Formats: sequence, C-alpha cells, structure tokens
Amino acid sequence: MQIARTSRLILRQLSLEDAAFILVLLNSQGFVENIGDKGVRTLKDAKAYLQQGPLQSYVEHGFGLYAVVLAENGFSIGICGLLKRSTLDAVDLGYAFLPQYWGNGYAFEAAKAALEQGHTLGIERIVALVSSDNLASKALLNKLGLTFEKVVQLEPSAPVVELFS
Repeated sequence: MQIARTSRLILRQLSLEDAAFILVLLNSQGFVENIGDKGVRTLKDAKAYLQQGPLQSYVEHGFGLYAVVLAENGFSIGICGLLKRSTLDAVDLGYAFLPQYWGNGYAFEAAKAALEQGHTLGIERIVALVSSDNLASKALLNKLGLTFEKVVQLEPSAPVVELFS
C-alpha cells in the first residue's frame, strides 16, 4: 500500500516480500554503526523482524516504517517512517538508507513525507533519536526543522542518544 509519493520517491508499506532487502539494509555498515546490530542474519530473521516490527506497528498504531523506493523503477533504497516505542513518550521518526544512496537528498524527501503523514494522522509530537557522532543525521533533522532537546538513554543497556524535537 502506497503511503506517500514525492517527485522521486514512493513510501509504501513493507511486506514479507521485502525480507531480502531488509536483510541487506540491516547488515549494511551505516545501519550497524548508526542504529545498531539487530541480529538479523538470515531471510527467516528478516521476516521475523518485519512481522514483529513494521507489520505489527501498522496494525497496532496505524503507522510504522515504510519501504522507500525510487519512483522511476520501484527499486528499494531504504526505510523511513514513524515508530511508537514503549520506552519513549512520543512518536519517533526513523530512517535508514543503503549507503550508495546517501547524499542525494532522499532521506530528507522521505522524512519530510513521513512527518507530513504523522501530522495528517493527528500526531502532535514527533521526535527523532540520533547518535551524538552522526553529524549527517543531525544536519538532516535540523533541515527538517527539528532541534536538539536533550540526551536520553532508552534502556539501561542502550547507548546514550540525542533527542531532537
């Protein structure tokens, strides 16, 4: 199901058919360094990640992470959307792209569309979490109009991250 469209991108719901793409994305160097190792090593793991993450979120919250695909050819280049974490009192903007698509404005385009979807759904507060050393994401969040609010740690074993709102 298509959620949003920009001049270059389509955001659509993820499905189990996206497992191979998710396996590659979640094991890309940028994902592991900036978001974390999700332990997804096989297609079976990727399907479980999809079922317990985005697909469950669509049912429970009416939103989630979406596949970001190039409008011209339907090729998946990343994920972007809104997350509702039990450890956070606001909805969280999340995104990740294959490294070969960094620096082309795709993340800004997709994140802007995801924020617009959130506002359309009536979500009043949307935040974003970012590692303190991820300068590119901080610049993107600032460009989207979000600013640094505070440092948070979502769980005792989790790394400290910066919260933008």
